[in-house]
Amino acid sequence: MVQFPDGLPILSFEHRLRSRYSETDKMGYVYYGRYLEYFEEARTEMIRSMGVRYSTMEKDGIMLPVIHSEIDYKHPLYYDEEILIRVHLYTVPTVKLVTYYEVIAQERDQLCALGEVSLVFMNSVTRKPCRAPKYLLDAL
Repeated sequence: MVQFPDGLPILSFEHRLRSRYSETDKMGYVYYGRYLEYFEEARTEMIRSMGVRYSTMEKDGIMLPVIHSEIDYKHPLYYDEEILIRVHLYTVPTVKLVTYYEVIAQERDQLCALGEVSLVFMNSVTRKPCRAPKYLLDAL
């Protein structure tokens, strides 16, 4: 079960998207595996909104692989729904970046999923964990 930390997040970001037909299953629900893709899109846009790009970190030899993910599905998302994804950070990243998500069907104003994704900053050459880049921390 996804457990959000107590207290207020140090950063929250909202990203909107619309579910596409190709993302749904035979029941007309957004396929469960798509939620992680939605999380990635929202997380990428959150970092971009801070003035940092994933591609910059990659050029600087830093990768950010997922090491843990968890999703609690509450209600289905349907084809062609506008989706609001809220991304929250509760701690300053060091070697790990831990992100939390709320997925809301905008028109129904219904919470559809909660998520948590942990990523690790990794040196692309040595493939060993490393610290978050200073420019990312400064942007926070």
